[in-house]
Amino acid sequence: MHALRDHDQAVAELRRSYAAVPPGQPVRLAKRTSNLFRPRSAPASGLDVSGLGGVLGVDPGARTADVQGMCTYERLVEATLPYGLMPLVVPQLRTITLGGAVTGLGIESTSFRNGLPHESVIELDVLTGAGDVVTARPDGTHADLYAAFPNSLGSLGYATRLRIELQPVRRYVALRNLRFTNLTALTEAIGEITETRHWAGESVDALDGVMFTPGEAYLVLGSFTDDVPAVSDYTGQEIYYRSLRQRQHDALTIHDYLWRWDTDWFWCSAAFGAQHPVVRRLWPARWRRSDVYHRIVRLEHRHQVAARVDRWRGQPPRERVVQDVEIPLDRTAEFLHWFAGDVGMTPVWLCPLRLREPTGAGSARSWPLYPLRPGRDYVNIGFWGSVPIAEGAADGDVNRRIEHAVSELGGHKSLYSDAYYDRDSFDRLYGGGTWRAVRDRYDPDHRLTGLYEKAVARA
Repeated sequence: MHALRDHDQAVAELRRSYAAVPPGQPVRLAKRTSNLFRPRSAPASGLDVSGLGGVLGVDPGARTADVQGMCTYERLVEATLPYGLMPLVVPQLRTITLGGAVTGLGIESTSFRNGLPHESVIELDVLTGAGDVVTARPDGTHADLYAAFPNSLGSLGYATRLRIELQPVRRYVALRNLRFTNLTALTEAIGEITETRHWAGESVDALDGVMFTPGEAYLVLGSFTDDVPAVSDYTGQEIYYRSLRQRQHDALTIHDYLWRWDTDWFWCSAAFGAQHPVVRRLWPARWRRSDVYHRIVRLEHRHQVAARVDRWRGQPPRERVVQDVEIPLDRTAEFLHWFAGDVGMTPVWLCPLRLREPTGAGSARSWPLYPLRPGRDYVNIGFWGSVPIAEGAADGDVNRRIEHAVSELGGHKSLYSDAYYDRDSFDRLYGGGTWRAVRDRYDPDHRLTGLYEKAVARA
């Protein structure tokens, strides 16, 4: 009861802070962390979400949790694992919030069978642009908001509470690291595992991978279990992604498996020296985590220290290429070969995805602002870094080529980072007609920043 009373007070404070934002002024959340890579101007004031970062309750019988919108997955997992439960999809970085993963999308290694995080949302309370708080469910009065909320990036409102499904887990995750020298063989294996949820006679509960080159790629097959001979620890001197090349079999606790990518921000911690053996010994383990690295990146964006050093050394300027894209499985090898030849960044993350299939009668639903096809297999390909800007080229050229290639292959691109689409193309790819209809209903005065303005115009 205390938690619910505190939640009601926090929502009331959020509504008061929203009402205090002058008309015409951008509305932003006043939060300390962010996993976005879109530069934007700082608002004069932000919405008070300080009381919306907790877990309201876990129901182990129903396998559900009621969670506030600003609750991080790190905090949620701490609450659910003692019951032997976890969310159906746990995005790979600790400080991603539940509300952020639903309004901005998320993915991880259970997505080949559980889809995206918003697909396990039973209901959610949303602060709308009109200043109201409504409860949206798959059916009923606010079903239109429920369907359009995923990938709306706060342009249709902010989630204050979400009720989500949970799944049972075991104490450990046993891992098989499969090496492929042929990308067609790798995609065929993904198709078989996605369809059967087995490989070589053993069940597969989690599936992702890494491509180092088109001739060296790995799938990591995870199986939940209570019995392993030994477990590894990649929070110390060892680095997880390197282990894929070194070990065919491995095991982690379920906790360490969920955050295996966070310690080194996949492989991006190398840019800060955190993978150098000497630096790693001196860098406190509690500060080897994604939100610390992200703060360093934000400082660099603000002060441009590395860019000035590169200019002093005569190095060309660099274009940031930080993207996650969904490519249909049958075109994935084609995209990866193109990417290796045209962009040349390595490694890249591979995370198979299929929209969640219904447990009873009926067909899988689609989501209008991120319209992947139900029943079709995709692979999320993540690449995060920068490339030198070639002589005669402009900043953004590589990202534009990537956008074109993704569209040509029938894929979609997540919008947490730089986007360059013209408005007509954006509306076609991201449900512009549906978004406008829902925005007009729930934000008739258009107080919230539009989706295109957030994702492309960087408003």
